[in-house]
Amino acid sequence: MTTLSKTLIATAAFAITATSAFSQATWDFKARMAYVYSGPGKMSAMAPAEKNHDAMMKNAKKVPDNTVFFMDKGTLYSTSGRLDPTGNFYVN
Repeated sequence: MTTLSKTLIATAAFAITATSAFSQATWDFKARMAYVYSGPGKMSAMAPAEKNHDAMMKNAKKVPDNTVFFMDKGTLYSTSGRLDPTGNFYVN
């Protein structure tokens, strides 16, 4: 196998791995649904009634663009920045 072939195979494998790892983290939030994080391993989704949705909106804050959510030792955190497809973190 030539060096060029090995390089192409390695590059393709890296691209598939990076894309696969990055795409698995995609969340599919639906309009009018509430997603509740209540502790490590405890996430639920529900469709609140209209009056409950209105009550939630009174205190809601928009999540800024480029907000990164992550877990550490069972605690959910967020920070401002961005991740590239290879997992490198950059502060805005």
